[in-house]
Amino acid sequence: MRVALFLTCVNDTLYPDTGRAVVKLLTGLGVDVDFPAAQTCCGQAHYNTGYRHRAEPLARHFSDVFGTGAYDAIVTPSGSCGAMVRELYPRMGERARAEGRGDGLARTLAPVVPKTYELTEFLVDVLGVTDVGAYYPHKVTYHPTCHGLRSLGLGERPLRLLRAVKGLELVELPGADECCGFGGTFAVKNSDVSAAMGADKVRQAESTGAEVLCAADNSCLMHIGGTMTRLRTAVRPVHLAEILASTEEEPLS
Repeated sequence: MRVALFLTCVNDTLYPDTGRAVVKLLTGLGVDVDFPAAQTCCGQAHYNTGYRHRAEPLARHFSDVFGTGAYDAIVTPSGSCGAMVRELYPRMGERARAEGRGDGLARTLAPVVPKTYELTEFLVDVLGVTDVGAYYPHKVTYHPTCHGLRSLGLGERPLRLLRAVKGLELVELPGADECCGFGGTFAVKNSDVSAAMGADKVRQAESTGAEVLCAADNSCLMHIGGTMTRLRTAVRPVHLAEILASTEEEPLS
């Protein structure tokens, strides 16, 4: 199976180790991974800020890059960007049609929508794997980010993967389904509310006694991690992919 890694802007710019972890994880499971160098922003930031028409060229470019037919699947370590493609690309096509601009955008975007998977979806649903052979001897709690929880419906998939990791002690996060307060531009436009929500999330993580708070989206971990630094907590944020790619011979984090 040949897949394209849709790394996302945040990971490419700030968290390249997550991308390396995804490649290590998938290649270890026998998957041929390609990184299309022409990939850019999927348009989520523009769309969510109200600039839907400006997001359309980015969506078209995404389809040009990933919808070539060369890949069996498109895999991303980001629930929010995965939800942009799966949930909002079809909506963009429908809106263009409703505005009298025809079916062109919908037809352009259609090939990439069903082939795009968040990482844990791909592992559990496509590869049929829950035990990836990982080793991570730490006490971990899991935060289900909003897009993964509500838009993609990841459900138990990340937890099933974590429970199979050798040496890992998984502890439940109180208020796990509560937003961390990031929300992209929400954190800028409503900074006081965002900071309060982030502090609540960090206090909930501290209450578990966990060493690590993990999630499947680095944008949320960036917000939570910044709050952890300001509150001087001992808990540290780690992307789920980095845990799953960690082995007894070569631990990543």
